[in-house]
Amino acid sequence: MAGRFSVVCLGLAGVVTAGVLVAANAVGGGAADAEGSARWVHTWTAMPQLTEPANMPPPPFTQDNLVLADSTLRQTIRVTTGGQDLRLRFSNAFGGAVLPITGVSLAVPAGGLAGVSAIQPGSTRAVTFQGKSSVDVPVGAQVVSDPIGFAPAPRMNVTVTMYLAKGQASNSITSHPGSRTTSYLTTGDHRADGDLPGATSVAHWYFLSGAEVLTRRATGAAVMLGDSLTDGRGSTTNLNNRWPDQLLDRLQTRPATDGTAVLNEAAGGNRVLNDGLGPNALARLDRDVLAQSGVRWLVVFEGVNDIGTAPADAASQQDIAEDLIGAYDQIIIRAHAQGIRVYGATLLPFGGNTAYDDPAGTRETARQTVNRWIRTSHRFDAVIDFDAVTRDPADARRLLPSVDDGDHLHLNPFGYKVLADAVPASLLR
Repeated sequence: MAGRFSVVCLGLAGVVTAGVLVAANAVGGGAADAEGSARWVHTWTAMPQLTEPANMPPPPFTQDNLVLADSTLRQTIRVTTGGQDLRLRFSNAFGGAVLPITGVSLAVPAGGLAGVSAIQPGSTRAVTFQGKSSVDVPVGAQVVSDPIGFAPAPRMNVTVTMYLAKGQASNSITSHPGSRTTSYLTTGDHRADGDLPGATSVAHWYFLSGAEVLTRRATGAAVMLGDSLTDGRGSTTNLNNRWPDQLLDRLQTRPATDGTAVLNEAAGGNRVLNDGLGPNALARLDRDVLAQSGVRWLVVFEGVNDIGTAPADAASQQDIAEDLIGAYDQIIIRAHAQGIRVYGATLLPFGGNTAYDDPAGTRETARQTVNRWIRTSHRFDAVIDFDAVTRDPADARRLLPSVDDGDHLHLNPFGYKVLADAVPASLLR
């Protein structure tokens, strides 16, 4: 259901609170549906990617050009906001052939935990597509399931079990490698089984790209557009402690924000300007942000990979900084056209990282140029100064030792909490 648009006017003056600069513009606000009007809102997403050879299902689940034939795939996701019903989305965005899904079931994982192969007895629900148990997903397409008759609670782990009788006849499939959640593979049809003893475990999601809840609350979704720092490299497998996860935990403690969905649309190695691991941010904006249900807010926290992979000479780094600024402006324009408020997050230090840091400091100069524009241009509706809360006061080119995962680029779980705490909850209510 289309929402009504309202204009929220905020002053241009910056406000510095707890190391976070909030400099908001007067722009169109997000969709504001009235309480009591039922609508679908995305509650969980995973950015679809072309699966690299090393991340394909291991043998015997991949054989030549046939993937997951006569195979069961059990995966866990954590919804972010609850609702009165749930439906799932499956993607064949990068598949080289039709994806024939024989059947899907949904259940509650044993103990309510992420990454376990067992499910709670009696919790299984059949998933259908236009009333049928099976569906063929065309090349490049996605399918949305029927409503399942399952009312999830906020932050609830949900188990999705798929069975593919024929398998996908292709050596290219769609997945999200950086799941930070354990999935399970086994031969045969075990959709309804209470556990999968002897199953092969993998730390990837395959095919599953979204979940939506039907809700009557006046709520909305916030999309986090990013790279490995948002995808959660350095976080703990099965503990959901990436910074968007920990932000969600904070939002859930406040009545004004406990209905806000948090959607992680990030991938390790992703870039704003050029394809890397997954399409560039400009190319995937429509698919990963604008096409998601119920989006009101967008946080843009991406660009360090563009700087770090560009040549380190001064001219190249000046070009990449200018191109990043232009790309941010394009993202803002396109999101504002859909009534979505856009928040810019400053890029973190990477001094000491063996791949990105350069002796002459030209990449650091580019980072500072980009961050200066984010802070002072007044193009974003607000600025979240992640750089300010993670940099080492003794050396602003480096991360604080307490947040550094060890490679001087990524964060540990405490560092991701620092990012989560730096996002003012008032921006997402």
